[in-house]
Amino acid sequence: MSLDPEKRERVINAALKEFAQRGYKNASTNHIVEEANISKGLLFHYFKNKKGLYLFLVEYALEIFLKDFYGKLNYDETDIIERWAQVAFLKLEIIKKYPEMYQFMLTTVIEESTEVRPDLDNMAKSQLEEGYRRIFECFDTSKFKEGTDIKLASDIIIWTIQGFSDREVAKLKLNKLCQLDYDKIISEFQQYIKQLKQCFYK
Repeated sequence: MSLDPEKRERVINAALKEFAQRGYKNASTNHIVEEANISKGLLFHYFKNKKGLYLFLVEYALEIFLKDFYGKLNYDETDIIERWAQVAFLKLEIIKKYPEMYQFMLTTVIEESTEVRPDLDNMAKSQLEEGYRRIFECFDTSKFKEGTDIKLASDIIIWTIQGFSDREVAKLKLNKLCQLDYDKIISEFQQYIKQLKQCFYK
């Protein structure tokens, strides 16, 4: 991060593009320095090797995503359906705002290289544990219909919303982000939210 800002952006953008298109194993630092218009010596002055650059990018992207995500999440909303709806909407906003970076992060999920897979798994586990802890804080259960099994209903709500989100993310692997119809996705998602409330709320 001590690099000149303009030069840093060139390196980050070139590396994101290379890793997203080729994966970790096949990515070339030669392509990255050529695209960023810097010397290979300068690249390895700041990053010891390709692995160091790759893991920096993952941490860099996660920091941007999570700062944006948690900064906008309304913790005053104690309705479990509305809270999880926020999670899904914010995820879509981040995808739309940072398409190239999100495309790169998608490739880290399926990255098979044993050189970086353990690091990626540890980072994902840490973020998931912290994320679920913050998202699950302080829910109001008074809106549920009398006699409802709160734990069971909550699981169904979360699985439904998470399943919808996962389905849309899966589509990203088959389509370009710019081709997604975000208005259509949000409209369909609102129908799911409406149905969940009719099923479980008074």
